[in-house]
Amino acid sequence: MVMNRIGLWLAGGLIAVSVFVAACSSSDSTSPSGSAGGTAPTADEARRFLDNVNQTMLRLGVEQGTAGWAYSTNINPTTEAENARTNQAYIEAVAKFAKDATRFDKVQLSASERRQMDLLKVALVMVTPADPKQAEELTKITASLEGQYGRGKWCSGGGKPLAPSATTAEAGAAAPPSPKADPCLDVEAITRVMAESRDPKRLRDVWEGWHTISPPMRKDYARFVELANIGARELGFADTGALWRAKYDMPPDAFTAELDRLWNQVRPLYVSLHAYVRMKLREKYGEQVPANGPMPAHLLGNIWAQEWNTVFPLVAPASSSPGYDLTAILKKRNMSPVDMVRSGERFFTSLGFAPLPATFWERSLFTKPADREVVCHASAWDVDLKEDLRIKMCIDQTAEDFTTIHHELGHNFYQRAYMNQPVLFRDSANDGFHEAIGDAIGLSVTPEYLVRIGLLDKAPDASGDIGLLLQQALGKIAFLPFGLLIDQWRWQVFSGQVTPANYNKAWWDLRLKYQGVAPPSPRGEEFFDPGAKYHVPGNYPYTRYFLAHILQFQFHRTLSQAAGCTGPLHRCSIYESKAAGQKLNAMLEMGLSRPWPEALQAMTGSPDMDATAIRDYFAPLQQWLDQQLAGKPTGW
Repeated sequence: MVMNRIGLWLAGGLIAVSVFVAACSSSDSTSPSGSAGGTAPTADEARRFLDNVNQTMLRLGVEQGTAGWAYSTNINPTTEAENARTNQAYIEAVAKFAKDATRFDKVQLSASERRQMDLLKVALVMVTPADPKQAEELTKITASLEGQYGRGKWCSGGGKPLAPSATTAEAGAAAPPSPKADPCLDVEAITRVMAESRDPKRLRDVWEGWHTISPPMRKDYARFVELANIGARELGFADTGALWRAKYDMPPDAFTAELDRLWNQVRPLYVSLHAYVRMKLREKYGEQVPANGPMPAHLLGNIWAQEWNTVFPLVAPASSSPGYDLTAILKKRNMSPVDMVRSGERFFTSLGFAPLPATFWERSLFTKPADREVVCHASAWDVDLKEDLRIKMCIDQTAEDFTTIHHELGHNFYQRAYMNQPVLFRDSANDGFHEAIGDAIGLSVTPEYLVRIGLLDKAPDASGDIGLLLQQALGKIAFLPFGLLIDQWRWQVFSGQVTPANYNKAWWDLRLKYQGVAPPSPRGEEFFDPGAKYHVPGNYPYTRYFLAHILQFQFHRTLSQAAGCTGPLHRCSIYESKAAGQKLNAMLEMGLSRPWPEALQAMTGSPDMDATAIRDYFAPLQQWLDQQLAGKPTGW
């Protein structure tokens, strides 16, 4: 995960409060109005405005990054309060700038200046109405929706979660656990059950139980849509969905068509994977899984059926061993966290990138400290928006963490590559690029790479590749339709195509169309199943994840070709290829300064996203799936 000042904190409910404050602060000193008597703004005023924006965002961004790091590496009330304060200060400033930028819509500016203005206007994922009462109402609704999800629990005994005691509630902490409250499961506990249980009745109970948290959100969500659309229209967009799609350097409707084009390129592989998994699950669960039709959503090892990794033991081929165990190798060599990160750094320096600064090694967090609470979820940071790069991980000697290190460092080298751009351009070409770069680097952690760095004596033969590719596909390919449909549903809701009267029907129609899954029981309009996924009540756009899953393979194919790899794409590594490094850096250093098709062309030679790279990568798996499915039904 990348911690970028612009991209990270302008999502979700946080922005609601900030825009409301901005709407009530018309006399703020950051206003662009420098003309007397309401005269038309000039190009010089616009440039002064942008100078102020970049300077303010840099100053507040550094304060926010510093406080965010302190909180994530030492969780306590003091660091939490400072983190909240700096987040709020940054978001309020950006929200005010976004609305002020509309004043310069008709001013003639250079292409770079106009792009900065346009980026400011689409920096928000939600715009509150100018009317203070409506703005306050929207602020409260967004906070309530996110809070309802965060408090969500399902109690198997039919009871309710115990409320925090007065003392602990005042302290902001949860009540001590009680044996009587044990049947109440939060999202993490539900996730574990869905991943580990093979009891279909238990899985159905837990799946249906978790989806009881969201019906109370339904009325609030409908009102949220109404109010958010008012704000979007005041900023000049047809609705909030159009605002979101405007971030992608093409007309909103054209972007929607582009997503469908990409999905259709990869859909045949998904259909084959779906048919194979359905066949194997039918062997396990019998008539509960149809021979031909959608799969039951509760039997795929995940609450939302968005990834199917955890059912791999049920669908694995007879010989699925990769021929080596990287985790065992790391443990046998007692490779320390620092050594693992040094290996990751050497990957990038082998491509021609400069080593990480000394401060990276002094300030990063590689192991979980014993004396304080930290956020262990891996993340990459650019604290000063220049060269104060860091990663935060609680590293274990595992193959997963070894690959994750390479992924996180991909973010760091991206961050440093664009550090000389104006602050508004210090981000990835679109919100899918950053994650795609990290994942593309992870695809180069192949057996051949492990041989070249001395962790393997020789690369195993291809006999175990199908198991590895299947395991990857259960995560990366199974995710694609889900990554697409969440925002498809929301865009239709924001546009009015889907009304509150058919929220749930439209949700399951899309899940059937794209995923080929169905609920384990009838889901009428008394339910609000979209709300059982955090990103919906949290108002966090989701298309970026779909794009990242597409782009990572396109990046990997292009860079592997530059590296001269002629073998199977899934065995290619760009390690030690200066040519690949040059192509990579040509795109990274552009940041957000140019439309993403131009950044893509700088690396790949084409301005078009291309999902055929996924088909190339998984070609051996596709061939194997075709053999397994000969004479068997496919599709739903």
